[in-house]
Amino acid sequence: MVETFEWPLEPSPEAMRRMVEVVMERLAAHVGSLGEQPASYDQSQGLALSERLIEPLPQRGEPLESLLAALFDEAIPMSFNAAGPGYLGYIPGGGLFEAALGEFIAASINRYVGVWVAAPGLVQMEANVVRWLCQIIGYPASSLGFLTSGGSIANLSATITARRDRLGEDFLDGVAYGSDQAHYSVLKAGAMAGLRRRNLRKIPSGPRQQLRLDLLEQAIEDDRRAGLSPFLLVGNAGTTNTGAVDDLEALADIARRHGLWFHVDAAYGGFFMLTERGQRILKGLSLADSVTLDPHKGLFLPFGTGALLVRDRRALQVAFDETGDYMPGFQEADSSVDFCRLSPELSRAFRGLRIWLPLKRHGVAPFQQALDEKLDLAQRAAEALAATEHVEVVAPPQLSAFAFRATFPDLSPEALDDLNRRWLERINARQRVMLTSTLLDGRFTLRLCVLSFRTHLDRLDAAIEDARAALAEVTP
Repeated sequence: MVETFEWPLEPSPEAMRRMVEVVMERLAAHVGSLGEQPASYDQSQGLALSERLIEPLPQRGEPLESLLAALFDEAIPMSFNAAGPGYLGYIPGGGLFEAALGEFIAASINRYVGVWVAAPGLVQMEANVVRWLCQIIGYPASSLGFLTSGGSIANLSATITARRDRLGEDFLDGVAYGSDQAHYSVLKAGAMAGLRRRNLRKIPSGPRQQLRLDLLEQAIEDDRRAGLSPFLLVGNAGTTNTGAVDDLEALADIARRHGLWFHVDAAYGGFFMLTERGQRILKGLSLADSVTLDPHKGLFLPFGTGALLVRDRRALQVAFDETGDYMPGFQEADSSVDFCRLSPELSRAFRGLRIWLPLKRHGVAPFQQALDEKLDLAQRAAEALAATEHVEVVAPPQLSAFAFRATFPDLSPEALDDLNRRWLERINARQRVMLTSTLLDGRFTLRLCVLSFRTHLDRLDAAIEDARAALAEVTP
């Protein structure tokens, strides 16, 4: 006689519906109140929370309601409100609800999309998404790429692709070039790709935080004379520090003349190509051999959604194609793809649905409109701060990010840095907005980045109001 058991890991359809309803009640209340929630939290309490939440492996189950209470009432409130309208720090993420639905569906159906034969329709949908991204930046039909967890993995994959394409197996003398404003993941990618750290060049930037072309040319020539092998040039299309955009057309020309692979880190700025102003600012982006994009930035999607696009898909296959005896047969049609042949991953999530669903539901026009609004808001905020006594906008917005600081001629550099730190603390303590900082020319500098689809004029006006009030409190 076969003994029967209850299988708690296999809930009935009715039980699934009840769970979704309970979760949805929490989510609707949370998302609906994002604008009223604090932009940040008291970070001095973070360690206490973290230690309080340490626990052993659970042996018995708990009711879903109590688990959600721990999540929504305790853990979530003590975090940066990165999905809220007041989050103007770092590079804001998005959190479009349709993307969350896509992720929920993808995780629930749990289909495998690493090879085409496993789910040809779903693979084609993801391939469509990648081709839409290529279309946005102006790439030709020969281009393709793949979705990643974010810009860091995209930059690493681009570095490996460039290394294989330009240097082959003998790459220890390879030299890569980027700006001193480049994202830290660019240097990290070079080291992880096996390059010697001493061969990773940080070229100084000029007054607009753009890579200096004259110093770049000189560095390439010096390295060739030293017997090294220049192979990779990385340009910026919206830096994290200030949103700076390099002269991409000029960099493309230098790369072409010197035989370098030209990669552009457009994780933050690339989707401004959907706007007319962005196309002017990012002119030359389509000349790159590869481009990093973060849909979780400029397309307002949840964190964990990045992309690497490559002008010639064959370069990806040279870099990443392998096989095994257990693998199914690959298909060779140009219309579709086996993503495992073009990327580092074999097992991979169905990331495409979190992009496909919002774009299909809304079309591209609302995204264009929202990005245009962010450009306007950043310009307005920069002008308002520049008109404020004792404030200098040290890096005006090229896209939707900029940097500024308080200036008092009678203060020493150290005292001025301390004043700006206290200014930032006072702004953030008001909890309506969250700004972050950086160092420019060694000086402590505040920065503001507008990118959330939930951020509108009222919140920027609040940011300026809080900045002026906080400055009055720290003015000597």
